[in-house]
Amino acid sequence: MSKLGLITKGIIKENPTFALVLGMCPTLGTTTSAVNGLGMGVATMCVLILSNMVISAIAKAIPDKVRIPCYIVVISAFVTVVQLLMQAYLPSLYETLGLFIPLIVVNCIVLGRAEAFANKNSVIDSACDGIGIGLGFTLSLTIIGLVRELLGAGTFFGMNLISGDGMLIFVLAPGAFLVLGYMMVIIKKLTSKKA
Repeated sequence: MSKLGLITKGIIKENPTFALVLGMCPTLGTTTSAVNGLGMGVATMCVLILSNMVISAIAKAIPDKVRIPCYIVVISAFVTVVQLLMQAYLPSLYETLGLFIPLIVVNCIVLGRAEAFANKNSVIDSACDGIGIGLGFTLSLTIIGLVRELLGAGTFFGMNLISGDGMLIFVLAPGAFLVLGYMMVIIKKLTSKKA
């Protein structure tokens, strides 16, 4: 498969949120606004790209019995770097996302791509896969956050669009399930027409 094909596959065909239904905890927990969704998506994407590359490079040297613990050590090292960078340069976003940043270590998207793709492919292909899956996850979280923010607070990336109060349910946990469900249906309809 071409490098561009690896990237676009992760955005549409194998979108972690809408197609593979992975990473639901950060998807539902952090998407109260578009900025939060974008921040969580970019943090996960950075960890995914870097860990895919390193795991691909060292995969042949890791014995099968300790493969998963080694992957977790690699992933946790990159999560720590991302966490410290966010804490230093984006403190308000870091405070908002809170516990979800360290939980990237056990995010099934990151660990799953390490096991399913990175350990069997080249470093460049693994980087392209990380970019595609990361972009797909980032776009998903940003879109869900944007819809929830628009309907729940009447804002668009923090800017007021609608005067008055929005629908409170979309800011709360049930709103995350509603938006995710409807977005999955819409994406499924759009992608099935193209096929």
